[in-house]
Amino acid sequence: MEWKAQYEKWKSKLNLDASIAEELKKSEGNESLLEDSFYKTLEFGTGGMRGEIGPGTNRMNIYTIRKGAQGLADFIAEAGEEAKKKGVVIAYDNRRMSKEFSLETALTLGANGVKTYLFKELRPTPELSYAVRRLGTFSGVMVTASHNPPEYNGFKAYGEDGAQLIPEDADRLIEKVNAVEDELEVKTAEADDLEKQGLLEWVLEDIDEAYIKEMESITLDRKLIEEHGSNLSIVFTPLHGTATVPMQRSLKNAGFTNVHTVTEQAVPDTEFSTVRSPNPEEADAFELAVKLGNEKNADLLIATDPDADRIGLVVRNDQGEFTVLSGNQTGALLLDYLLTKKQEKQELPDNGIVIKTIVTSELGREIAESFGMSTLDVLTGFKFIGEKIREYETTKAHTFLFGYEESYGYLIEPFARDKDAIQPAVLAAEMTAFYKSKGMTLYEGLQNLYKKYGFFYEDLASFTFKGKEGAEKIQRIMNVFRDSVEQGELPDNVTFVEDYLRSTRTFMDGRDKEKIDLPQSNVLKLFLNDGSWYCLRPSGTEPKIKCYFGVNGKTSEEASSKLMEVKKEVLAKLEAI
Repeated sequence: MEWKAQYEKWKSKLNLDASIAEELKKSEGNESLLEDSFYKTLEFGTGGMRGEIGPGTNRMNIYTIRKGAQGLADFIAEAGEEAKKKGVVIAYDNRRMSKEFSLETALTLGANGVKTYLFKELRPTPELSYAVRRLGTFSGVMVTASHNPPEYNGFKAYGEDGAQLIPEDADRLIEKVNAVEDELEVKTAEADDLEKQGLLEWVLEDIDEAYIKEMESITLDRKLIEEHGSNLSIVFTPLHGTATVPMQRSLKNAGFTNVHTVTEQAVPDTEFSTVRSPNPEEADAFELAVKLGNEKNADLLIATDPDADRIGLVVRNDQGEFTVLSGNQTGALLLDYLLTKKQEKQELPDNGIVIKTIVTSELGREIAESFGMSTLDVLTGFKFIGEKIREYETTKAHTFLFGYEESYGYLIEPFARDKDAIQPAVLAAEMTAFYKSKGMTLYEGLQNLYKKYGFFYEDLASFTFKGKEGAEKIQRIMNVFRDSVEQGELPDNVTFVEDYLRSTRTFMDGRDKEKIDLPQSNVLKLFLNDGSWYCLRPSGTEPKIKCYFGVNGKTSEEASSKLMEVKKEVLAKLEAI
């Protein structure tokens, strides 16, 4: 794409949105910024699109939103009139332009005769996922950029099962979006007209009530909560996002009445002004929660990201100090408690299955197998977990028990089909009460898991490379590692490599390659002879490449040493590229 021609086209358009026109005027002369804004079309991938807000074809704005919505409308129209009548439900978070983008999506869909249900107020991603199923819509849209910096926003598309679109459907949607030739000419309708025609309906209270009601299925031991729930001190922060209402109500309904919300972070804020990053994966996001936790002698701190699909937990360690649990650690604790309680109640099915991603700790597999349950690995992205839940509902081959990924995403009951921060928060509170009733902390519970199953330690190194040059560097890194596999230039301790783009498992001892039965994805995972592994994965929604590491040892010291060595070796190679 010739960026200057696109820039001139936008600049000269009659009736261009006034705020976008003003931003373009301010950017005159800044060729680097303009080139990055116009050198390509913002990619609509399998999970939708995400990018920085601003004018241009490579930015999130009302015109690129309309293009995505028009592609969705064409995708729905291809499925027939009944699909258009079923329509789309749309929710949005607290980010800049989220409300405006959600309305633009509705106005574009409505102009194409597609019925739309639009949330009147901001609500979490899992509630949107639930609403798709509750309302029986053909699709759903969530306007969010999850825990990205304030300058980002995004558009996520959902299928009629409430999960993000599976690859086959996503590919067809992407084709429709890419077929929209000019985002500046996409037609929209007026909201008043669509309301009169019955093509735009506002929703909120009924969905809220039904979603909160579903949370009653998360608790496993009502008697335990009745006896110990009120004694448990919990601190919660939504990090300025959407979780405030559903979290407070769900915890209260479950029986946890001693809950303290971080007041400064309970109000939606587009700038996330009290945190460096609204990401519960990062310890400093808990700064205010830790302060309040010390004041309230809290047993458990809970933080959710802006669209409330990810959750982070902080617990007291053996020194009585607050420490952040990793996503893998939280997942292991939740899984062990869930299976323990279901076993006590004789509710473990013979064909029960736990679903995790390829970069999630192997500790979960060890726990599941100890209860006689199966474990399945899927590609990174919760849509692949949702896809398997739908498959098993049809085939009855397995009964879904728990789905999770290392990046702080969990699903316990499949009334939602995307990761849901409210569900694990309720279960984590119950689990904390369980351990407290035994005179233990969650941290001590985790140490017991390590002693029983082995010390499984993981880490993540993430590198951001923005713009055109950054995208080229990320691809160059992947090419160098792939070439090392093909040319047999890997270290001697590598035993086999899984290339999910080529769907092959290559053994270093010369055995024939095996086929990997997973969708194609630009990911490499390398396995070492001591059971360690590392994985390279470019992000599909951010200008990042992520390096995942996993090791295990008989002691904490052994595992820590292994992790340090693997990271040192891999990062040295990566940084030399």
